[in-house]
Amino acid sequence: MNFNTPSRGKRSIVVSITLLCIAIAVIVISLNTGTIRLSPAAVLQTLFGNGSSDDQIVLFDYRLPRILVTVLAGAGLGIAGAALQGITRNPLADPGILGLHAGAAFGLMVFVSLSFTMDGSVALLIPLFAFAGSVAAALIIMLLSYDRHNGVSPIKLILVGIAVAAGFHALTLYLSLRLDEDTYSFAARWLAGSVWGRDWIHVQALLPWVVLCISYIWSRSKTLDAFNLGDAAATSIGTPVRSQRVILLLCAVALSAVSVSMAGGIGFIGLAAPHLARRLVGPMHRHLIPAAGLIGMVILVTADTIGRTIFQPNAIPAGVVVAAIGAPYFLYLLVRSK
Repeated sequence: MNFNTPSRGKRSIVVSITLLCIAIAVIVISLNTGTIRLSPAAVLQTLFGNGSSDDQIVLFDYRLPRILVTVLAGAGLGIAGAALQGITRNPLADPGILGLHAGAAFGLMVFVSLSFTMDGSVALLIPLFAFAGSVAAALIIMLLSYDRHNGVSPIKLILVGIAVAAGFHALTLYLSLRLDEDTYSFAARWLAGSVWGRDWIHVQALLPWVVLCISYIWSRSKTLDAFNLGDAAATSIGTPVRSQRVILLLCAVALSAVSVSMAGGIGFIGLAAPHLARRLVGPMHRHLIPAAGLIGMVILVTADTIGRTIFQPNAIPAGVVVAAIGAPYFLYLLVRSK
């Protein structure tokens, strides 16, 4: 069946434009809402430098950096999930389920245990520690799930990922119990998926990783399409399967690791966003990847907005809101895949 048709391409463009409009609307709503509410007119005036000093502090020092982190992390998680599902040919592949987030959490906990903080220029090192933890988790998972005769079994990959995640969670918990009270409070908020307290330095730390990884993954859309044909068929049409799989896997691991290093332990976006995008634009990755990124962005920004507005004066971490929606969706996909 040929999915690469003009009608499919036109539909993907329409869907992408629609998703982009929804994303912009969600961002505008998020800018307007919070403990201190700003009207749309006040937001526009402040963005163009005509707002009051109080509005500028609220928007530029607190609200805008937080929203930009959720925008970048949501897009990164959605696209990382799409890439992992294409690489492994496993529709249930997700950075959180496969244990990559647990590895990133361990890396960040090592960072915190070394008496570093999330503030200042040292925050630029956070993605490196998270990436190292995720790579360690990915290597362990691939070594334990690989079979010389049958390759990597999708079900075995999931089971090994869950086991490895449990091990890294135990190590993370052990390190967190050795922290002082203030640092432990930060770690607990991060593990729950809270983006409270994010600053422009965190946007700067996240932006280059997201741009580079997403650009490379999207440029290899045809390679991901070839993976869906199977290794033998992909090799027969000239695709360097082994080298491209390793490079794309590293990009997906890096993208998910840096996203959770700044947004916290948020799961299920990498699972749900590609599935929803696939239903809207089809399986071709040149259409799927942008759609998955936009859907992930909408999910995370919406979850953060709900968490900090509906339950005022108490703020619910975005990770809790996402998990409340994502866990039932994962069970639905698991039952459906049987």
